[in-house]
Amino acid sequence: MPTDTPYDDVPSRQVVLDTETTGLEPSQGHRIIEIGCVELVRRRPTRRHYHQYLQPDREVDAGAVEVHGITNEFLADKPRFADVAATFLEFIRGAELIIHNAPFDVGFINHELARLEGDWGRVEDHCRIIDSLALARQMHPGQRNSLDALCKRYDIDNSGRDLHGALLDARILADVYLAMTGGQKTLALGGDGEVSSQQSGAEGIRRLPAERPRLAVIRADEGEVAAHARLLERLGCAEPW
Repeated sequence: MPTDTPYDDVPSRQVVLDTETTGLEPSQGHRIIEIGCVELVRRRPTRRHYHQYLQPDREVDAGAVEVHGITNEFLADKPRFADVAATFLEFIRGAELIIHNAPFDVGFINHELARLEGDWGRVEDHCRIIDSLALARQMHPGQRNSLDALCKRYDIDNSGRDLHGALLDARILADVYLAMTGGQKTLALGGDGEVSSQQSGAEGIRRLPAERPRLAVIRADEGEVAAHARLLERLGCAEPW
């Protein structure tokens, strides 16, 4: 059964999650074949991620293979969901889950949990959930809000996304979500040489004059650098992805 994770007491821990499946409906016996998760702590990516391919004990629909490229042959020697359920729940437990079209992925995960022996509960029992698709529709009503469309809108590089993949899509969604929820999204040069914000009601930002005093550079001392390194180590933070 799931156990406590050392990250339970870390505030603002988020996990961006995506799955790939054998088809579209768990009620028709379709199963999860890939889970990908990346961790954010205080809106910063960390070294931690969870990635697992799964043997579904059924054929993958041909249409699904065209989307994600995961074949029956590739999955033949992979573990089953029952084999990884404890470690998966340990990773997401207590986090705020960020999922694009959350009802789809949550529905599949809950279907897998219900198949297990014992009372594993539902995803909602372990995590809070944010549906980034619903959020995008609120922010951009009447516009396309697929992950690819959002990447284009927020200038997120998704050039490596020829096929869907759970871990790749989770990483892309993390970048999209941070851009969506980070306030001002871009700065564009106005025709009069000023920089203007694309946020509604924001004032333009004027360029500083070319002739101006040099700014003083105050560097961190050794103690401050060491304290910063200890904080990053405690949070598990690293360079993005």
